[in-house]
Amino acid sequence: EVQLVESGGGLVQAGGSLRLSCAASGFTFDDYAIGWFRQAPGKEREGVSCISSSDGRSYYADSVKGRFTISSDNAKNTVYLQMNSLKPKETAVYYCAEDLLCSWSWIEYNYWGQGTQVTVSS
Repeated sequence: EVQLVESGGGLVQAGGSLRLSCAASGFTFDDYAIGWFRQAPGKEREGVSCISSSDGRSYYADSVKGRFTISSDNAKNTVYLQMNSLKPKETAVYYCAEDLLCSWSWIEYNYWGQGTQVTVSS
């Protein structure tokens, strides 16, 4: 069965950096898109970034452009999200998810990891 496991979350000060990992099993990234979402307390789940392994296209929410970078290592079936210049408002549980195509709608994704907590202190 498809499994997604996030790691790399933690506590950082504002302006700090973290690199999140999404390790996938049960499929390859050749035919799937992997998206990163986050859900802050009391907020709806929002799309952060997505990479389409079939064509290599990457997408970013406007709020993270220039600070976050998504990348993939197909040999390891792993997608990374490098997060720089983190802001306290970006404190959230970060999830990776699988879909056939990148989408900003979390409802469209078929599989989800359990999430990793990112806390940005001020």
